[in-house]
Amino acid sequence: MGKIFYLMGKSSSGKDTLYRRLNEENRYGLKSIVSYTTRPIRSGEEDGREYHFVGVDAFERLKETGKVIEYRAYNTVHGIWYYFLADDGQIDLEKDSYLLIGTLEGYESLIEYFGKDAIVPIYLEVDDGIRLQRALDREKAQPSPKYAELCRRYLADQEDFSEEKLERNEIKTRFNNEDVEVTCRSILDYIGGYGYGH
Repeated sequence: MGKIFYLMGKSSSGKDTLYRRLNEENRYGLKSIVSYTTRPIRSGEEDGREYHFVGVDAFERLKETGKVIEYRAYNTVHGIWYYFLADDGQIDLEKDSYLLIGTLEGYESLIEYFGKDAIVPIYLEVDDGIRLQRALDREKAQPSPKYAELCRRYLADQEDFSEEKLERNEIKTRFNNEDVEVTCRSILDYIGGYGYGH
């Protein structure tokens, strides 16, 4: 039976960069799962790589047909943005294991959908000051920076990833992601401990 290695952490903890590095170093043959979002595509992103970028109508259609495994809605200063994972044929735990990025809420939903034994949490931590600087640098590089949304997301993370919620979900293993190469090696070793690559 395969597993879903689930990468999560607060905003600007380096999830996307680390996800790309782990895929480049993919010595265990983990498959990618591309989630969906209704938020606008950012500079440097590519449809079908970071996310499938879709309209709200596509999200509603998938939800109505029972194809949405988990979703979250962010009430941003630009309207509601949905992020969701769909049962669209990408996941077959009888055959493969996967690497996925998400949130703590998403982790809870995946456990409910696939069972606790199928999901392995990989939680990233970064000093709050470093995260804030990373977020500012990234937003500044966008054609139309959305600083208010950056601040809203940064503050919401304190609640979304509270110590109480991490403890409730038994998230014990944490990876400090100040150096992506060091973190990438640590996570690959961790995944290897589950019997991959032997």
